[in-house]
Amino acid sequence: MPAAGALVVGGASGIGRATADELAARGWRVVVADLRPPSDVASLPLDVRDAEAVRAAVEDFATHCGSPWTVVYAAGTARVTPLADITAREWELVLAVNLTGAFNVVQSCARALAGEGSVTLLSSIDSRSPVAGLTHYCAAKAGLEALVRSAALELGSRGIRCNAVAPGVVRTPLMEPMLAQPGVSESFVDGTPLGRIAEGADIAAAVAFLASPAARWITGTCLTVDGGLSLRGHPALLDDSR
Repeated sequence: MPAAGALVVGGASGIGRATADELAARGWRVVVADLRPPSDVASLPLDVRDAEAVRAAVEDFATHCGSPWTVVYAAGTARVTPLADITAREWELVLAVNLTGAFNVVQSCARALAGEGSVTLLSSIDSRSPVAGLTHYCAAKAGLEALVRSAALELGSRGIRCNAVAPGVVRTPLMEPMLAQPGVSESFVDGTPLGRIAEGADIAAAVAFLASPAARWITGTCLTVDGGLSLRGHPALLDDSR
């Protein structure tokens, strides 16, 4: 019997790539979908803002994935901008990638997939606590967690579980420019009880757990994986707030 399928959307780098690698190591047959797909794994180009392209990708995955299956949504983007300076274009981009893209994937799964399977969306601890400069990102991630709960409610009768994972700060290509600024890495380490900045593999292990049979009775939840950072509060990111 072929290995069960895993579709990792936004799996070219960062947490998404770590998740793709972790699932592959656990025996899943992984396909990565990304705006810039990697060449060293099975992959396809995908703009998550294009609902029809997402639908086609998920339908193709459903045809070949087998059961159980898992879909992970790890696509994301962020900008650190004061609320008063966020342009309509920037707002729309951050919401489109972090929330609308997630909706496109979940809706396509609801239409194309059935049986034993799971959808896991990457959220953030910023969904629950405001961070100056990340108004649009915080709003998108809060909406994503509401999407998870609604999807779990509607899709459970079809055998589809839907959950989220909320990381704190993770060392990824998206975060490196911020972490390279003087004092930022130190602030995050000081604010994290476990005393370091997470690597992508730390988050990937939690995602892989939610995809596994060990999580068969878990749906509609958001698993915080932040080393305890949310217990102390997010360090300031805006220069005038630091």
